[in-house]
Amino acid sequence: MKYAYQKTVSISFEDVDSKIRSTLAENGFGVITEIDIKKTFKEKLNIDYPRFRILGACNPELAEKALKMQSEVAMLMPCNVVYWENKDSTVTLSAIDAEQQLIVTEHDDLIQIGKDVNIMLKTAIDRV
Repeated sequence: MKYAYQKTVSISFEDVDSKIRSTLAENGFGVITEIDIKKTFKEKLNIDYPRFRILGACNPELAEKALKMQSEVAMLMPCNVVYWENKDSTVTLSAIDAEQQLIVTEHDDLIQIGKDVNIMLKTAIDRV
C-alpha cells in the first residue's frame, strides 16, 4: 500500500484504542476528530459493522508551520489514523502516508513536514 503505514496486532480493540491515543500524544499529536464507524453505520444504515475507528490526529506545531506556508494545505489535514477489528480478533492499524498526501502541493517544505509526520505516526503505531 503506497498511501499508508499499516500494522496488525494481537491485542484487544479496547487496548489498541487506549494505546494508540497514548502513543499519539507521546509523539506530539492530539486527536481532534473521531468517527466510530460501527456506531455511525448502525445509526445511519441500520447495519452491524465490526468495530472500526477513524482518528484525526494533529501535531499543532507542524500544522501551524504548514498553514503558514500554504493555507490550502488545511484540506489535507488532519492525518487519519484508523483501526479496525478483524474476524480473528486481531486489530489492524493504519496511518496515512503524509508525505504522499503532501506531494500534491508541490511544495518542498510541506513535503518535508510530511516526511517528519510519517516518522512520528509510524513510531506511534509501532509502540502499540
